[in-house]
Amino acid sequence: MIGKISHALALFMIVSILVPVIAFGASLGIKSYTYDKTTGNVTATVYSDVYDNVSGAVYLNVYAPDLHLLKKAYMSGYTNSETVNGVTYYNFTFNTGITANVYDAVYLSGQYSSTVSSRVYATDANPDVPGCTSYCSGGYGGGGWYPPVAGTSISVPMTGEVNEDSLRNALASYTNIELTLSGDIALIPASALVDAVGKAGSTLTVRSDNGTYMLPLSILDLNALAQALGIPMKDLKIKVSITKLTGDSAAAVTSAATSIGAKAITDAVDFNVVALGPGDKTTSIDFGKTYVSRSINISDTVDTKMVTGVLYNETTKKLSFVPAIFEVKDGKTVATLKRNGNSIYTVVEMNKNFTDTAFHWSRADVSLLANKLVIDGMTDSTFAPDLSITRAEFAALAVRSLGLSLNTTTATFNDVDASDWYATTVATAAKAGIIDGYEDGSFKPNAQITREELAAMIVRTMNYAGLKSNLSDSQQLALLSKFSDSNRIVWAQKEIATAIDAGIINGLTDTTIGSSNQATRAEAATMLKRFLSKAGFIN
Repeated sequence: MIGKISHALALFMIVSILVPVIAFGASLGIKSYTYDKTTGNVTATVYSDVYDNVSGAVYLNVYAPDLHLLKKAYMSGYTNSETVNGVTYYNFTFNTGITANVYDAVYLSGQYSSTVSSRVYATDANPDVPGCTSYCSGGYGGGGWYPPVAGTSISVPMTGEVNEDSLRNALASYTNIELTLSGDIALIPASALVDAVGKAGSTLTVRSDNGTYMLPLSILDLNALAQALGIPMKDLKIKVSITKLTGDSAAAVTSAATSIGAKAITDAVDFNVVALGPGDKTTSIDFGKTYVSRSINISDTVDTKMVTGVLYNETTKKLSFVPAIFEVKDGKTVATLKRNGNSIYTVVEMNKNFTDTAFHWSRADVSLLANKLVIDGMTDSTFAPDLSITRAEFAALAVRSLGLSLNTTTATFNDVDASDWYATTVATAAKAGIIDGYEDGSFKPNAQITREELAAMIVRTMNYAGLKSNLSDSQQLALLSKFSDSNRIVWAQKEIATAIDAGIINGLTDTTIGSSNQATRAEAATMLKRFLSKAGFIN
């Protein structure tokens, strides 16, 4: 049936809040999918932690709102694959084939061999699915339709105590469980999570009036946390708190925004996850390189070029950039902030421009990143776009773009003193694998960075953010052969090819790459902007 579905469902599906996983035992499933009604394209990521060659064994179906089959795609049609920690992910793209009166939403289901495990979602308010109340059942594929495995909700009382049996049973059947808080905290029994932490895609979405925390269970090493507290697993809890700042604490955040010419447009919220034992003993949880999402609602519409998510440092009383995406969901603007750690977060708005970029080719990118607090001017009103940039300066930009907390250890290279302004930044970049030193133990922080070095640093920054490249030798050669001076690349052939392939770096001309040229501040800003966009860290 061609027609409109309820506005709520349209938004619900298009922005992929619903993330179904097909229950093929422990071996196969769907990590995520999206639907773009303007093109009719459906993308899906299927994973397997058992089979390394499932081509032809699995097919995915795309259904219209009235549940008639639009498209069937076998796994032999996947566009690419990637294996991470023993789990292989296969990426697919389908098209519904509808060119007029497009659907506002579609449904996804699948089948493995002769065993059907299908999933379909329908809402009570959806009149286009005949006979539906909450979920449909009936004769498709011989196996029937089941409730969506996207998730289920558990209400959490003011005390924060989460019922162990309810959570364990929910996680046995569902990939994403939503904990709806009556207060500010959730006290989650670790014993309910033991089986789920090893399942790909298992997530707890903790939701309160103050914000939402999407916690991937893969970051929890429960045994190590229990050992750190010196307690048995049965006594371990994971405490998640989402607390709005008030009083002097809130005023301090507002003041920090005002001091840099910005305006706070949301409440400041403290998102925190710790391991908790008896007697309120706690230990921190290491997120590693996993960027965990948390969201805050914004009351007004925003210009994404002039707003950014920020972290408030209670020690320095300063704000710093946090990767953030802004979307309109159910008529509300939602800021989704991504970071691999706990802290206080808010959203600020500012409109920063520089007099010397008014007619420069980099003007838009420089202004955007200045508003995001990723780059600074040489003065309050000038940026100096054509000035060369040093190795230390770009290391600082890379660290800032990832939203990393600065490392307190500064003894990394023999030519970096603890008193240097860049000491902690360089140490942080080195720990994150973004920079290397020279054989003599130096870093040469004040040396002008070349385009070759810049490409290498930006690719390592991409790697930290999870953007991995699988370029073959032949693909690398094909990319570099377009440039007549590619034979002058000293050591970063792979990195430059990767940056070209990702759209991060362009040639100086159509036929030259200029790897030995000194990079400018404008070039550095533009490459960072492209990286942040590709990583989904800004929009």
